[in-house]
Amino acid sequence: MKKLVMLTALTFVGVWSSAQIRTPQPSPAATVMQTIGVTDITVKYSRPAMKGREIFGKLVPYGQFWRTGANQATAIEFSTDIMLEGQNVPAGKYFLYSIPGADSWSVIINKSAATAPEEYKQADDVARVTVRAASAPVTESFMIGFSNITDSTGTLDIMWDKVKVSPKLSVSTTKMVTSSIDKVAEASANNMNAGASYLLTKGMDLQKALSMVNQAVAYKETFRNLWTKAQILGKLGNFAEAAPLAKKALEIGQSSNDTAFPFFKDAIEKGAAEFVSKIPVPAVMPALKKKK
Repeated sequence: MKKLVMLTALTFVGVWSSAQIRTPQPSPAATVMQTIGVTDITVKYSRPAMKGREIFGKLVPYGQFWRTGANQATAIEFSTDIMLEGQNVPAGKYFLYSIPGADSWSVIINKSAATAPEEYKQADDVARVTVRAASAPVTESFMIGFSNITDSTGTLDIMWDKVKVSPKLSVSTTKMVTSSIDKVAEASANNMNAGASYLLTKGMDLQKALSMVNQAVAYKETFRNLWTKAQILGKLGNFAEAAPLAKKALEIGQSSNDTAFPFFKDAIEKGAAEFVSKIPVPAVMPALKKKK
């Protein structure tokens, strides 16, 4: 009985000692992820609040190293090589630092974690750029985000108080996609159509795009790959072949259970009509001259 009581007591103590009370952090953690083209960018940081304080030039001094957030060093990861204001940053995991100024900031990508000026090593910088500090509506809690996204460009936005700093990002999306098209190992209908669609969108190597979509259609005809093929033929000026393919894409789409078809329907109908209107009319033989 004594052993049972002791075991129960020890078990209770163990459970009690392992229990933890979680309390709110003054500068809560945040994670933001953005895809630009085929490049994933992830930032992990902490968000201090103004709380009535004067921020830049006071709480965050001008001309001094800043961890660009609170608590731990702000981490940033790139899944592929990127360009920060024209400076190359290889794919990898880094830390985002800055040196704020009244008119412009130094924005830094660095290899090592640092939370204070004495820990920062400039020798570990991967990129350091100067970016104009712009006036902006008040941001109470420090924020890092992304804007102006295209398939190859965007901006990394650093915002707090009435200041916004937005270094430009760019990635070689077209080069990466075309390289993956050349190296694709699995010639599936989806892979071939995706590659053909990208080349079509960029207006690049339409003969190669046609070859790829022909492979996709050979695997299985879908409204997507038939519509892709119709558009490529249209770009090549072959409207006589493009028109019936667009109509067939409509027929297959309407009879399918693909929930995406309604988003394509209007474009395919419009394209089919346009292709028909551009089919050359055979030249009419000239009338025989009347006998004198």
